[in-house]
Amino acid sequence: MTTDQITKANAELRNKSALEIVKWAIAHADGRAIVSTNYRPYEAVILHLATEAQPDIQVLWADHGYNRPATYKHAEALKKQLKLNVKAFVPKMTAAHYDAAFGGAPLPVPENEQRIKNFSAAMKLEPFMRGMKELAPTIWLTALRKVQNPNRAGLDIVVEDNNFNTIKVSPLFYWSDLEMEDYLKQHNLPNEWDYFDPAKADEKRECGLHAAWGGKAAANA
Repeated sequence: MTTDQITKANAELRNKSALEIVKWAIAHADGRAIVSTNYRPYEAVILHLATEAQPDIQVLWADHGYNRPATYKHAEALKKQLKLNVKAFVPKMTAAHYDAAFGGAPLPVPENEQRIKNFSAAMKLEPFMRGMKELAPTIWLTALRKVQNPNRAGLDIVVEDNNFNTIKVSPLFYWSDLEMEDYLKQHNLPNEWDYFDPAKADEKRECGLHAAWGGKAAANA
């Protein structure tokens, strides 16, 4: 899509429902739409929407191996409930190997910024990039929302993603937490609040998937 086409799409989709946006994205994907997930809180919303529009849509999950037990149980529950077509990609080294060789996932403190980026590159970005190359989507559906952090506030529903050379569509971009909670209740979907991602360390920073530095870091991991 050209810049003008993306601008036009964002204007046209701004007042559409999330399901209408998902259907628009799939219609423009030439059969190559995917949705990504990390099973964080509220992820059930985008997964439900995506499977409502295309039941067999491929679900890309880069599992770094450091999720908490509750998150893995949540992932299995959603997979069963929504009959998810999950394509899981894991790092080249196990969590035990990373723990022994590099001291494990770094603590989320400012002085560990580079260690956090190194962890993300090796354990999350590299398997995610491998997954994107294998699945080769023309459209990538995400659960990104404007309220999540300052970096995401500057995006929109439809953006060109230079890290993974695709068009990224975020149907929930303008949704509030209350809207997400209402959707979960309406569709009897589970949530998971014990989630923690050491590749991000805190909610106000990026793991690299949606930041400019992530593509290069993934390629060099």
